Amino acid sequence: MTDLLFREYEKLVEIRVLGRKFSVPEKNTCLRAFQYISPQTIPYGRFCWNQECQLCRVGYQMANEANGAPRSVLACKVLVAQGMEIVELSDELNWSLREILKPSSPRPPLD
Repeated sequence: MTDLLFREYEKLVEIRVLGRKFSVPEKNTCLRAFQYISPQTIPYGRFCWNQECQLCRVGYQMANEANGAPRSVLACKVLVAQGMEIVELSDELNWSLREILKPSSPRPPLD
């Protein structure tokens, strides 16, 4: 699929961000993937997109490496991969993704 904002991709891959599942374009950076799932907030964050600001730091693990310590990387530099689990977000990313990451409200009772 072609979109001027994202690198060319053929499929979506599944990642987890703080326990929530999302499908995002393959071959794109984590920060672009965050923009894919929250287009109304990420572009307006204080991100430089070129590793100078350090505001997009995340900690991640791969699904098959659940026992290891999270790797600390910049979301503007690391590419998403199937099974990636983002377990830590910088304060700026937490703020920018707060709406999509907040727990869903419990359903009201039927009575």
